[in-house]
Amino acid sequence: MHSTGVTHRSVEQYAAHIRGLIEPTLPCGSETVHVGAARGRVTATAIDSPVDLPLFRNSQMDGFAVVASDLVTLPVTLPIRGEVAARSGTPPPLATGTAVRIMTGAVVPEGADAVVPVEDTTTTADSVTIARGRASGEYVRDRGSDLRAGDRLLPAGLRLASRHLAALAAAGIDEVEVRRRVRVVVISTGAELIQPGAAPRMGEVFDSNGTALEAAVTACGAEVTYAIVSASDDPYQLRGAMLMGAANADLILTSGGISMGAYEVVREFLQTIGGDVGHIAMQPGGPQASGVFNGVPVISFPGNPVSTQISFEVFVAPILRAAAALPPAHRETRTLIADLRSVPGKRQFLRGRAMPDGRVEVVGGPSSHLVAGLAASDLLIDIAEDITELKAGDPVETIDL
Repeated sequence: MHSTGVTHRSVEQYAAHIRGLIEPTLPCGSETVHVGAARGRVTATAIDSPVDLPLFRNSQMDGFAVVASDLVTLPVTLPIRGEVAARSGTPPPLATGTAVRIMTGAVVPEGADAVVPVEDTTTTADSVTIARGRASGEYVRDRGSDLRAGDRLLPAGLRLASRHLAALAAAGIDEVEVRRRVRVVVISTGAELIQPGAAPRMGEVFDSNGTALEAAVTACGAEVTYAIVSASDDPYQLRGAMLMGAANADLILTSGGISMGAYEVVREFLQTIGGDVGHIAMQPGGPQASGVFNGVPVISFPGNPVSTQISFEVFVAPILRAAAALPPAHRETRTLIADLRSVPGKRQFLRGRAMPDGRVEVVGGPSSHLVAGLAASDLLIDIAEDITELKAGDPVETIDL
C-alpha cells in the first residue's frame, strides 16, 4: 500500500494493514533463561516435571510421628525415640509403641504412618501423651502426591508468573526455554526535542513520546533495545537512526514528522522507501504512516503526545500483547455521566475515568497535546464515526488503559 497524498481509511482498515506488516515479521525463535529472570516470559515448549513432588514422604506439621494403630486406646503415652528435623537425612525406622519428634517438612520415618500435631499432645522430657486418635496418612505428605515425574508441569505458550517460577524451582528446574521477545527500537523526531531534565530554551519541548512508548512497549511484553531522540530535521540523521534501528529490532516505532507541513522528515523517508503515508478517520491520531525498511516494519505516529499514545494503544499494543501471551485490553460498556458531542466522520477516542457505579466521565478536552488529561484518565471512550451526540446515561464502550 503506497500513498503520497492524503487518504481517509477507517481505524479497522488501518489496523488490518498494520497487522499485515508486523505479524509476519514477529520472532519465532526461543532462548534459555534462568528461572529467576523468567517472570513475564512465555514458555516456548511444554515442561514436564523431572521429579516426584514432594520428593519424599514428609510431615505436614510440627509434632510427633507415630503408628496410627497405637492410638486405638486413648489417652496413650508413648516413649519419645529421638527427633527428625528438616534435612536430617533418612531417619531410623519407627518401632511400634514409640513416637519420634518431627518438624514440618522432615522425612517421615519408615514404620510411621501418621503425625500428631504438637498442640494436641502433652510431653515430658522423654514421653508424649496423646488423647486423640489419628487415621493412617493424617498429616503425612506422600511422595508424588502433588506431581509424578513425567507429569505435565507447565504448558507451552504460558506467560510465566511468580507461581509458575515457584513450581519450576520446586521441581529442581533452574533454566527454562522461552519465546524470544519482540525487540523494538523507539525513535522520537523533531529539532525542538530535548531530554527531560535539561533546561529548555524558548521553542524547545521535552521528549515525552520516547518515555511513553518505552514504557508501553515493555508493558506489552516486548523489549526496547534502543530509544533514540533524533533531535534534528536532517534526513541523513534520521536515516542513520533508522539503519541502527533496523539492525537491532524486529519493529521500529517513530513519533513526529509525518504531517503535511515542512520538515516532515519521517514522511519523506517513508515515501522514498515506498511506505504508506495517509490520514485515518480517527481523533486523535489522524495522520499515520508506515513502511518496511531493511525487512523491519516501521510504524510512525503523529508527534502530539496524546496522539502517539492512543495510536500505539489502538494499532500496535494488541499485536505485541498477543505475541507475549497477554490478554487484550479490557473492554466494558459503561454509561456516560454527562452529554457529549463527537466530530462527525471520525472515530473518537476520548480520555475518560471510570466511576464506581459503572458510569464514566470524560477527562480533559479532545486536543492531542493535553497530556495532563491523559494522565488523569484510566480508560478510553470509543465513539463510532457515525455518532455525533450522546446523552448522559447513554451506553459507551470503554477500553482500559
